[in-house]
Amino acid sequence: NERLEALKKLLGVENKTYVQVGDLERVYAIADEDLERQNDEKTSSVHFLRFDLTPDMIRAAKSGAPLSVGIDHPEYRFQIDALPAPVRDSLVADLLDVS
Repeated sequence: NERLEALKKLLGVENKTYVQVGDLERVYAIADEDLERQNDEKTSSVHFLRFDLTPDMIRAAKSGAPLSVGIDHPEYRFQIDALPAPVRDSLVADLLDVS
C-alpha cells in the first residue's frame, strides 16, 4: 500500500529526471520508449530513460566537464551536483564520439 501511494504522488517523475553537463542546459529524460509504464493514476516503479545530449554536451563531457543528475518533481527533488569520477567516467565512455 505504501508503494502504491508513493507511485501516485510521483506521477510524471520520469519526465522530471535530468542530466546536466557542466553549466549547459539540463536535458530531461525521454522515458519508456518501448511501452507506456504509467497510467493516469500512478507512475511505474521502473522506467527506462534516455538522455538526448547535443554534440556540444558530448564534447564537454568528454573534455572533463562535470556531470550532474537530478529529479525536479514537486513531490521529490534530488540533485547530485557532480557525479563521482568513476561513475562519471563510466557514463562518458558510453557516449559516441562527435566531430
